[in-house]
Amino acid sequence: MSFRKKMQVLLIFDSPFEPPEDFCFEEEFKKPDWKAEKAVREALLELGHEVICLGLYHDILPLVSLIKNNPPDVVFNLTEIFSNNPVLDMNVVALLELIGIPYTGCSSAGMLICKNKALAKELLSFHHIRTPQFAVIKQGKRILLPEKIQFPVLVKPLKEEASYGISLNSLVDHEKDYISRVRYVHDTFHTDALVEEYMVGRELYVSLIGNLQLEVFPCREMVFEGVPQHEPKFATFKAKWDEKYRQKWGIKNRFAHPFSEGVMEQINTICKQAYDLLQITGYGRMDLRLTPDNQIMLIEANPNPYIAPDEDFALSALKRGLSYPELIQKILKLACKKPLSSNF
Repeated sequence: MSFRKKMQVLLIFDSPFEPPEDFCFEEEFKKPDWKAEKAVREALLELGHEVICLGLYHDILPLVSLIKNNPPDVVFNLTEIFSNNPVLDMNVVALLELIGIPYTGCSSAGMLICKNKALAKELLSFHHIRTPQFAVIKQGKRILLPEKIQFPVLVKPLKEEASYGISLNSLVDHEKDYISRVRYVHDTFHTDALVEEYMVGRELYVSLIGNLQLEVFPCREMVFEGVPQHEPKFATFKAKWDEKYRQKWGIKNRFAHPFSEGVMEQINTICKQAYDLLQITGYGRMDLRLTPDNQIMLIEANPNPYIAPDEDFALSALKRGLSYPELIQKILKLACKKPLSSNF
């Protein structure tokens, strides 16, 4: 598919309501929470493409109908949730695969693996990529801490994203608080709890783009300048998304300070291996911990990370020399490299 011609791009994203047909979302795009959707749309228009916007809530039929009646050249997928369920967005991708239309980002297979954090960790561990000791505490089962895991531990919802459900209370160092936090996760998020050993160290984010040939962007780091030296430092929901909280505690995301010799090369190699093992395609981000003795621990793999212009992925691409429109074009090009035959 040539990129010299204008393409018709269907931009799909989450909507907090069921939008009427041909709803334009102009008022929504003015809100801070919609900055990624707005920026991608503007970049696509700047690149000369025709853009159709479709917000998805509970009903998938508008997507099927639109593609059947007016097939776009490619779907730019920004969905993160469907029908209030953060697991179901991979089914939107699976539908696009069944229809046979090119789409941006990760395949449904890669999303299935990565959204089950325990499954992803099992695969990584099997292939000797280090990740903290972990266990899954299932709902309705007796709450015990496996012998292989040592306090302190982090207790997280198994299938949530963007640090949702992670707070300072997620870090526990004795049995009573551990049982209480696991119950909280079970009762509040209605999902199993992921328990993993807490690793002291630097919080690193490595962005990658590509399918078979991968490009690694410059590493970013979350720093905690206002947090006392011996206090725990990890990416809670507030540490990521609450700007007042970030300012209060001096929490910033910046390009990583220099590493010991050879460490960055090791990090890049590990991230590429994990990207391939977990069947991520399009673009992704790896969250890692680097311990004081330079052990590299892969915490989580994130297909289709947040791509607002002022967030880690886009800033890392910019550091590499890609403007925001160039990044969006690169993501689009990756989607169109292997056109799929349509079933319609």
